[in-house]
Amino acid sequence: MAAAEQQAIDLVVVGPEAPLVAGVADALRAAGIAVFGPNAAAAQLEGSKGFTKDLCRANAIPTADYERVERVADARAALDNFGIPVVIKADGLAAGKGVTVAMTRAEAEAAIDAAGDGPMVIEQFLQGEEASLFALVDGETAVFLASAQDHKRVGEGDTGPNTGGMGAYSPAPVLTDDLLCRAMDDIVRPTAEAMARNGTPFSGVLYAGLMLTDEGPKLIEYNVRFGDPECEAIMPLIDGDFAALLHDVATGRLPAIEPPRLTGEHGMTVIVAARGYPGAPASGGAIRGIEAAEQVDGVTVFHAGTAIGEQGLIARGGRVLAVTAVAETFANARARVYRALDQIDFADGLHRRDIGWRELAREKA
Repeated sequence: MAAAEQQAIDLVVVGPEAPLVAGVADALRAAGIAVFGPNAAAAQLEGSKGFTKDLCRANAIPTADYERVERVADARAALDNFGIPVVIKADGLAAGKGVTVAMTRAEAEAAIDAAGDGPMVIEQFLQGEEASLFALVDGETAVFLASAQDHKRVGEGDTGPNTGGMGAYSPAPVLTDDLLCRAMDDIVRPTAEAMARNGTPFSGVLYAGLMLTDEGPKLIEYNVRFGDPECEAIMPLIDGDFAALLHDVATGRLPAIEPPRLTGEHGMTVIVAARGYPGAPASGGAIRGIEAAEQVDGVTVFHAGTAIGEQGLIARGGRVLAVTAVAETFANARARVYRALDQIDFADGLHRRDIGWRELAREKA
């Protein structure tokens, strides 16, 4: 905050969830600095899954059935009220990795035991396809910004443990105009209105993870920031002055401005992670070929977990690079991103070769 004041910063955009939950936006606003991001009370939409589930139940917002528990014994007992598969969620922040979709009772009990005593949500498994909806919110006003689909599991064919995300593409064709309207009207806007009624109005971006079920869209969970890899896929598609748009939200002008526009192109991001992710990732591996990758038309390589070592660029994190391509069609964006990935030399790296496989299958059908 001191740096923002000293340098007369006009707008602060808070990216990670932990500072938002800790109240950094509250401190900035108290100092008279415009900030894009919710205050600590509103950030509980991501900070506590139980908080969000209770808000949904109280306001008839479509979501999966659930039980909140505090102890391992209670969580094990709650499994009797759900079928298999079942979803086990840590209640607090978990960097996108605190969810287990248990395909057997044994897997569910193992996930509960691993979590230990503490707040958890035991949740009904929803059948359908996932999609992400991003809305700009300022109090009771909520405006659609973009959609995306991501791949959470580390392995090909959406197998293996959940991660913070191994790739994403935007827009999400599966989120049709009808489903988008239903999600905004039945989920996002009622959430904004409920938060405002409760005296904790939301300001910033509300990222709704949706399951598109036979009964319509249902909320899986909220993020209160753009999140990656969706962010990298979406940002190049925003038409116009994005900083000005965020400043309008931060200063309460969202109801008065024109809706945000998209370019009509397609974006795809593939994450290059370090070997061992999402467990204990290898660190220090050399990375080469970034410049060659960015020579592919429409490609940008975003750095997520890198550093400069004695031999040049090295890995310093679980998710290391976010290789992003933009093109006029989904197929071309996908072709470009994998062409760029083939230029990168990172022996300790891993990435999925099937990002967007569902959409690719639909296009071939």
